[in-house]
Amino acid sequence: MTNPTYVEVERALLARWPETKLEPSLERIRALCRLMGDPQNAYPVIQLTGTNGKTSTARMIDALLRELAVRTGRFTSPHLVSMTERVSIDGKPLSEELFVEAYADVAAYAQVVDDSQPIPLSYFEMMVGLAYAAFADAPVDVAVVEVGMGGAWDATNVVDAAVAVLTPIDVDHTRYLGETPGDIAIEKAGIIKAGAQVVTAVQPDDAAAAIAARVSEVGATLHREGIDFGVVGRTPAMGGQLLALQGLGATYDEVFLPLFGAHQAHNAAYALAAVEAFTGGRELDAEIVRAAFATVTSPGRLEVVRRSPTVVLDAAHNPAGARATAEALQEAFAFTPLIGVVGVMADKDVDEILLAFEPVMAEIVCTQNATDRAMPAAELADIAEGIFGSDRVHVARRLPDALEKGVALSESERYGEGVGSGGVLVTGSVVTAGEARVLLAREESVD
Repeated sequence: MTNPTYVEVERALLARWPETKLEPSLERIRALCRLMGDPQNAYPVIQLTGTNGKTSTARMIDALLRELAVRTGRFTSPHLVSMTERVSIDGKPLSEELFVEAYADVAAYAQVVDDSQPIPLSYFEMMVGLAYAAFADAPVDVAVVEVGMGGAWDATNVVDAAVAVLTPIDVDHTRYLGETPGDIAIEKAGIIKAGAQVVTAVQPDDAAAAIAARVSEVGATLHREGIDFGVVGRTPAMGGQLLALQGLGATYDEVFLPLFGAHQAHNAAYALAAVEAFTGGRELDAEIVRAAFATVTSPGRLEVVRRSPTVVLDAAHNPAGARATAEALQEAFAFTPLIGVVGVMADKDVDEILLAFEPVMAEIVCTQNATDRAMPAAELADIAEGIFGSDRVHVARRLPDALEKGVALSESERYGEGVGSGGVLVTGSVVTAGEARVLLAREESVD
């Protein structure tokens, strides 16, 4: 029997229970992994959780490990454009052909689980099983695994991670995770296992207490930002920033990171500490550290995808992410004006997201992405008018029209001396950023 096509695999995965719908149990993913011979136990794991910064930090960890001549697997979510982005080996996403082969290897086992469980495997659980099997088949020396949501009940958490990384914890996904950072941290700290090395960002007091309690309970070792490691120097530079990082084993100066914003500098510190912890807490070769960070990319995170005018994509989708993006924009760019093209999910804290962007956006074009979860553009505009004022708010339901409107506004003569230095920020959701990325790439190919 021939393997299905990539389109058929994509359709089959999307027909499953969506990753936005959760049933807190590890039984299904454990059953799947058990049938496959528990591939997740074939390699050590560095696992990441937190509210923001997970994907960028995972990519930095991956880059640093590869510079140390370690073969890596990386699992991140969600994707910007293609499902294949979620599963990378040696820093490169699986090809569509390899993705189909990996799916075919898992599908038969998945059917057995589906037939034996009251709830079939979800889309996300299938992706996790596919990734863990692909990593074992490669084989990789270490897997860098980003949780989907939360921690303890996340499908990725069938691993016993050697290193657990907790990026900043804020309030998001309250329906599933809790109403306070402390409540959310209890769930996220579930990735911390006995004997693990734990790297944590500076956290709200209640979240820090929850993490420390879990570390004590299981006998892990805690490394805290600002005490054991951190950013000790940061200078904006052309195309990124120049960092001085205090690691667990040494201080590393003149580290160029081709990403914008203080939040990315902190992500670099978490990544460095995680790799040092994984390698025994020893000092790394400074030239290797510099070489690794200089290669880092993070698509959809303040990513410049077009010039004249400049169009920047950012996947910020919660208030903390929006605040970090707004701050980084002011530091790294001098847009006059900055026009926002914003499409959000209906279940997000939209008011707070818009409040974070209002000081930096001259005008906003409210739009919506193609998913069922998207907030209608007109509804978003109603909220935006209460924050920006009606004269600064525009509506374009279709994203191509919104991009066109945003570009036109950024070049408007009414901004006088700023003509020619305007920019467009497309943000509000990973999906919005991903769809814009595809649209703008098509424009480039036509040009």
